Formats: sequence, structure tokens, C-alpha cells
Amino acid sequence: MFIRFFKLEWKQYFRSSYWQKGLALKIIMGFFALYMMVSFLALGVGSFFIIRKTMPDADPLQVVNSYLLFAIIGDLIFRYMMQKMPVMNIKPLLILPIKKNKLIHYVLGKSAFSAFNFFPLFFYIPFTIVLIGQDYAVNGALGWLFSMLLLVQCGNFLNFIINKSNIAFWTLATILAGTAALKYFEIYDLSGLSQTIFNGVFANPVYAAIPLVLLIVLYVVNYKMLGQQLYLDDAVKEKVKTANTADLSWANRFGEMAPFIKNEIRLIWRNKRTKTVFLMSFLFVLYGLIFFTNPVYEEKMPGFLIFASLFVTGGFVLNYGQFIPAWESAYYKMLMSQNISYRKYLESKWFLMSIMTTILFVLATPYIYFGLDKYLMIAAGALFNVGFNTLVLLYAGSFNRKQIDLNASGFGNTQGTSAKQFIIILPVMGFPVLLFYAFSIPFGFNAGLIGIAVVGALGLVTKNYFMNKIAKKYIKDKYAAIHAFNQKA
Repeated sequence: MFIRFFKLEWKQYFRSSYWQKGLALKIIMGFFALYMMVSFLALGVGSFFIIRKTMPDADPLQVVNSYLLFAIIGDLIFRYMMQKMPVMNIKPLLILPIKKNKLIHYVLGKSAFSAFNFFPLFFYIPFTIVLIGQDYAVNGALGWLFSMLLLVQCGNFLNFIINKSNIAFWTLATILAGTAALKYFEIYDLSGLSQTIFNGVFANPVYAAIPLVLLIVLYVVNYKMLGQQLYLDDAVKEKVKTANTADLSWANRFGEMAPFIKNEIRLIWRNKRTKTVFLMSFLFVLYGLIFFTNPVYEEKMPGFLIFASLFVTGGFVLNYGQFIPAWESAYYKMLMSQNISYRKYLESKWFLMSIMTTILFVLATPYIYFGLDKYLMIAAGALFNVGFNTLVLLYAGSFNRKQIDLNASGFGNTQGTSAKQFIIILPVMGFPVLLFYAFSIPFGFNAGLIGIAVVGALGLVTKNYFMNKIAKKYIKDKYAAIHAFNQKA
């Protein structure tokens, strides 16, 4: 029966129009998967010797063990954002004489072969082979490997339990950020606990039975949860949603733009994917901590600091702006049939992106702790995002032809993504870095920041001119966009 299920999914996948339309994206994702596998393999083979060389007095196994709890929590967060529950088209099968337990076992069994479960193998297996080759106890190494493989699968099934809970995600993110902060400020180091746990597994391989029991429990919980949902009436009944209203009368001060701004705010807050983009924008403010706390970037790779500065205030602009106007793809035809000003429609989106960038810039004020130069980088990046990136993304939006399901999860969702999104990253993120080097190499660091800020300021000064050009482009391609958005994926 499992083979028959697999054949049905195989046919559905390759016969769908999505397979042909998304071929370019699949090739790109394939190269990304290959890169991840090679990276994990290189770490698995080389990390032992790298640790021994850089930390000659430390045991490489104990160093790795001290970070495994962090890795497990980080893996859960990554899975939450990227991994989806493996599903098959179950509705037509519910009316056939097929036992529901077989359907459930197939869905859960299929999840065990997810790519997210294979990537860690390229680290743990080579690392274990190196340990055995370096005369570590074979039983201990194999017990350690067995427990890590079981924990990977535990993460897989735990993710399906917590995946629909935003509280679970923020709890995991808070735990990871909190433990990292406690270690940074030398209050409490979780790495000691992590080292004790996994050193114990290596010393006593019988402890590998603990993650085995945990895996069985998680599998049973998932089985029961799916069993409660796998009924025909649940599959076909429509969900009734209650729309929440909010007082947006303050937007009336913006005149003709007010209706568009109100609709934009409602669209963002009432839909799962847009709300995710909005909330994740605030996490991007913390992006600079990765780079500004490492002196290597300042001394040898200042271009990465510019890259980080753009992300700190550009989380909303980059993630929301690249899918304009596909956010309205479900009702774009209705929208275009109204007697509206296309210029005001686009300007409302520019205004919203600019306001969000300003808010994020204010939230980034604590970065002045790392030095005035870092704060000036962020200020130049904010000006560039408002004056240049908003206009570039609005213009690029005139080429968007892919539908977006607003109710789908925002994490790991590539719907609406095409090669255009990857191409547009070049001017949006690459151009300011080139500007910085073009002025900083001959004239100094400050000149590079001034160059970025000046381009952003010029964008603001000439905004009306470019907005008129962009509006004409949208009007010209209006019917092509309507036709594309009407196509079923």
C-alpha cells in the first residue's frame, strides 16, 4: 500500500503545472541543498582537526558536545520556519476502502525521510568515523551517533506538534537568545550542561535508549493528533473566521492615500503570511549583532557591515516589497476595475515601507553602544532603503506574475517566488556595497557612508518623477498581471 501511495504522489508531482512553472526555482533550491550537504560534510570531516589545532588543550568531542543543546534548539527553530508537514491529497482517498491508520503511518513515515533529517547526517556520521579513527571507544562513538540520529527524528516529530503554535516558536527563540545572552554576559553557561549530557551518552551508550523512548512517544502523539483530524467532514467543512476590526481613522489625514493605507494595514494584519513578514521584520533589527560584535568584519570585511546595516532597518522593505502587488493577487482583478489612482495605490505602499523603515531605525538606536560609526552605517542604510530600495522594489513588482496564498504559513513558503526575486537582490543589496567600496577605498570610510546616504537622498528628492514612471509601467502591464493572477497554480 505504501508503494502505491508513493506512486500516486510521484505522478501528481510531475504532472502538475507547478512542476513546470517552478523548474527554475527547483534547480536553485537543488544547488542550495547540494551546498548544504557539502558544508555539513566538510564540517563533519574537518571540525575534529580544526578544534584540535585551534584549541590544543581541549578534547574536540567535548567541545562539540558543549554546543549540541544550542544546535538542537536552533534546529527546531529552523524546522519551524522552513519545514512543512508532508501531506498527500488525502480527501479523495477518504471515501475509498483504505484504512486510516495506513494513511497516517504513510504520512508520518514519509516525514522521516525529509531533507531536514538528512542534512545533519552529513555531519554526525563523518564526525563519528573520525572519532573511531582517532582511537575513541567504538561503542561510545556508535552510541553517541545513534542518540544524535534519534534526536534528529525527535526534532522532526516535535516540530509537527508545535508547528501551528506561534507561542512555541517565540518560546524557542527566547530560550536560544536568552541562553546565548547569559553565556555572553557570563551569568550562566548552558554549554556545561550540554557537555555533561552528551559526555554521559558517550561514556554509557545505554543512555541512547532515552531518545529512542522519546521518539516513540512523539510518534504516538502525532499519530493520535492526525487520527483525530482524518475525517471526511473535517476535510470538507469550511472554516468560519471572525474578522477583527480596528480604528484606522487616524489614516484619514493622508487624504487620497488613506483608503489604500487602511486596506494595506488590514491586509497585513488579517492574513497569516503578511503578518509573519511584519513580525519577522522586528527580528531583523537584531541581525547586526552577528556582525557588529565580531572585530574581524570591521578589520577585513567592512562590506559585510554595510550588508548588515541594510538588513537592520530593511527587513520589512525587502520581505514585503519584493512581492508587491502579488499580495493582492486574489482580488487584483476587482481592484483594477475600480476608479482608483494607480499613483496613489503605489504611493501608499511606498509610504508604508518608509514608515516601517523609520520605526526599525528608531528601534536600532541601541547600536550606538558599538560605536558611532556603526550607528552611522545603520542611518545610511535606512536612508538608502527609503530612497532607493523602495523605488527599485516597486518597479520590480510590475514584473510579478505569481499568485500568493495569504492564509498559508509565512515560514518556509516559496509560493510567489521566482527567479526575479533572486535577480532583484543584486541591485538592492549589492549596489550599496559597491558604492561603499567605490568611495571608501580612495577617500576613506566616511566617504563610503556618505556615498550610500547621498544615493538614498537623491532617491527621495526625485521620488515623484520615478513614481510617475513606475505607475505608467504598472498601467501598461495591468492586463498581463490580471491574466497571470487569474491562472490556477
